[in-house]
Amino acid sequence: MSSDATEQRVLEAIRERRELVNDALDEDVPMAEPERLYEASRYLLKAGGKRLRPTVSLLTAESLADVEPMSEDYRAFPTLTGEAIDVMIAAVSIEVIQSFTLIHDDIMDDDDLRRGVPAVHKEYDTETAILAGDTLYAKAFELLTKTGADPAAGLEAVRRLATTCTQICEGQALDIDFERRTEVLPDEYLKMVELKTAVLYGTAAAIPAVLMGADDDVVEALYQYGIESGSAFQIQDDVLDLTVPSEKLGKQRGSDLVENKETVISLHARQQGIDVDTLVDAATAEELTEADVEAAVEELEAAGSIDYAREMAEDLTEQAKARLDVLPDNEASDLLCDIADYLITRGY
Repeated sequence: MSSDATEQRVLEAIRERRELVNDALDEDVPMAEPERLYEASRYLLKAGGKRLRPTVSLLTAESLADVEPMSEDYRAFPTLTGEAIDVMIAAVSIEVIQSFTLIHDDIMDDDDLRRGVPAVHKEYDTETAILAGDTLYAKAFELLTKTGADPAAGLEAVRRLATTCTQICEGQALDIDFERRTEVLPDEYLKMVELKTAVLYGTAAAIPAVLMGADDDVVEALYQYGIESGSAFQIQDDVLDLTVPSEKLGKQRGSDLVENKETVISLHARQQGIDVDTLVDAATAEELTEADVEAAVEELEAAGSIDYAREMAEDLTEQAKARLDVLPDNEASDLLCDIADYLITRGY
């Protein structure tokens, strides 16, 4: 299947489930008092987003149950032992955690925009944004206790989500630490990517399997599918920052170089003797010219650094897809495979 056909299949699967996820978010994270706090908490949830992670959760459940996609009620979904659980509320809890991380990331980075609207701390204020993020963090665990799953499975799901939140904080701390260091090793960077970005993909795939009563080896394989495809996603983002035109990328191409952001590409280039810090002569992304970026890209391509990152993302994607062998051969598992490919080809 061509990359265009794969992308269309994935986007359609996401679109169909996004409408249901959005309805569930309205139901499961309703307005309450104090009004300003809940407005801020729901602000990014209402602003949009692909809902990719909850889609992964729902597709994982459909594949494990070996049912036709969209054929079962997600609120009363069949488990592997014959009971029914609310797999949608589990998927919603993943999306709520994602929004919590975005709110706090934007505060730490003092970013102005998120999903095309002012960041929460810009629309409201920093204090309200912190409270909104904290509210979502707590709400996610509250929701995950309401799936109706076997108590032991429910407890394991909560434990996994809690561990994931800790790991995301560890990854963010490493990312901050890297900005203060003169040397970062490639393995350290990959660990940061796994913790900061990939673990939530892993948890999105693993939690439905836990709640449905899947064997430990199945749960672990699905978790690793998310880790590897999520890591590939971030590494490919590093590539796209340099290779996609600014108008398609939605930001200035090459901005990672201006910000002296460590990536797989920059770390590989340093090992080849390139002075990455002087590749572009601009203090801000707005000062960058296309000629500046092209010259930097040519040097990085000559060093093999961009191809190195591309190949790493592709290898991780192939590993992720192989993990899906634990699932029944059905349309939902095919879509999970397509999602892994989409994450390194999306929209460009």
